[in-house]
Amino acid sequence: MENTSNRKIVCLINPLAANKRWKRRKRLRAELVKKLPGSCLDTPKTKEETVAMTRSICASADVVVAVGGDGTIADVLQGIFESGRQGQVVFGVIPFGSGNAFRKSLGIPRNPFKAIKYVLEGDIFNIDLIQIENRVAAFASVGSTAAVTGEKLRHSIPGLLGHLLAARKLLFYRRKENTLELREAVDPEGRQYENLTVTSRFLDCVIGNSNYFGYSWLVAPQARLDDGYIDIILFEMPPLIYIFLFPLIYFGWVQKKLRHFKAREVVIKGQDLEVQYNGEYLGSLDSVRIRVLPAALKVTGNRKKAERFLVSQENAPEGQPRV
Repeated sequence: MENTSNRKIVCLINPLAANKRWKRRKRLRAELVKKLPGSCLDTPKTKEETVAMTRSICASADVVVAVGGDGTIADVLQGIFESGRQGQVVFGVIPFGSGNAFRKSLGIPRNPFKAIKYVLEGDIFNIDLIQIENRVAAFASVGSTAAVTGEKLRHSIPGLLGHLLAARKLLFYRRKENTLELREAVDPEGRQYENLTVTSRFLDCVIGNSNYFGYSWLVAPQARLDDGYIDIILFEMPPLIYIFLFPLIYFGWVQKKLRHFKAREVVIKGQDLEVQYNGEYLGSLDSVRIRVLPAALKVTGNRKKAERFLVSQENAPEGQPRV
């Protein structure tokens, strides 16, 4: 493990994360102040202000840590990239929110007190990210899960309960024919294409290079954090079949039978496509462009536990992914 204790560390804490557990949050803050050399700051109330705060902090920080859920991570990541210092700043995660998908791919424990160790002594390695329109993220989706995300945020019911209540939106989701235009693509049989066009009446299209959605859902088991490609998984089934199979989908078993592409870039075209990234609702669009940002971010985590989601670039043929 590498040591970051001699670097300036700034923790950005979402004061609304795990709101009912405010006593635990108070203890966590005290532990962060005690163990980490640097400062702990509460994030502002709005997304735009959090991004701006992160952007400003990156001018002098060596390590920036997001303390919260996937929404906090999304805002901090955006601020790091807008600062232009994503190649120098190390990004850390201390999970303290309802959805913590990103930390699991990095091998970071769910317990926030145990996660502090990986800010101080974790392995530092580079991973890919995605750019979706002008946002930076680890994962995104188009379709029913984005519709559920939008419904949850509209009703402001936090946590898993809010997500389950919003999931009724899935039952009424209407599938339409969409077009996916892929650049430098690899199809499910491993064939490579400079350009590939795919049509699909998907219920959901998952895009990203991290492997999990919010509540430890292994949504993209074949994705790799550092192969230089985004993964595109198509859930082409009616809502009732999706719900019936969901226990198997949750553990990633059904995905092995679905159409799965890799690409450097994808443009998805359709009508009123609902889009989310890192658990944040982007909106309803007729076209959305997503591309990979190879080796875009330095992270601190547990390389051994993350190993199954990484590839060895030394042994992979240049310009080709492991599929």
